[in-house]
Amino acid sequence: MSNIAGKAYAMNVITPIRWTTAWLNKLIFWVALKKPSTLRGLITLSLIHYARWVIIGKNQFPHLDSSQPKEKLHYSYMLFFSNFNGSWDQYVDSFTFAIPGGLDLFWKWNIRYPKSVALTPFHHYIRYNQIETIHYYNAYPLATSNDVKSAKAVKDALIQFQCQSADDESDDNFLQRYNALLRGLQHDLGAMHPTPIVSMSAYQVERRKRWHDGSLQKEIAAQQAAQGGQNHDR
Repeated sequence: MSNIAGKAYAMNVITPIRWTTAWLNKLIFWVALKKPSTLRGLITLSLIHYARWVIIGKNQFPHLDSSQPKEKLHYSYMLFFSNFNGSWDQYVDSFTFAIPGGLDLFWKWNIRYPKSVALTPFHHYIRYNQIETIHYYNAYPLATSNDVKSAKAVKDALIQFQCQSADDESDDNFLQRYNALLRGLQHDLGAMHPTPIVSMSAYQVERRKRWHDGSLQKEIAAQQAAQGGQNHDR
């Protein structure tokens, strides 16, 4: 599925909200932006690359051409989009456990929002309102958010190590500092490899792709055999 690119998953959820209460959500978002501590539980989730909530007014959807019929919407909409590592269930459950009150505050005025606890109704709500990602580009498909943080830590440490080097430094002293550098970076040094399947949906996509490729090869072989028989008859 196009939601998955390497180790990352892209989520887009759009939920209706009454335009009369949409301004309350905007106020809540403004407060959360000014006081990041209100989202401390969310920030500590290392599996998240990015997460954002946006209010779209009922008259703010794109109108691309004069021939396109104008929509008459009854609601404004709240768009939530995020990139994360791991499975869909792991991500949604982590959100619930990290900031249950925050989720209920953000989605409180959305139509038919069931609250984040219990989990099953919340799962159904997100699945029902999730939109498939048509195209998802990931510059570093084999890197998790922790891999990116580790790479930055290694780069910063190497730059600092180079700045502290001197032309007249002895080989023994250089080796001692270098070994100390490696010991300090042990938790940040690691190879990036493909992970096991992050969800059953990804497994089904791979399975369907293998079936499609096999069927296509059989079809090509049958066509070639038929053409060969026609040429032989001639």
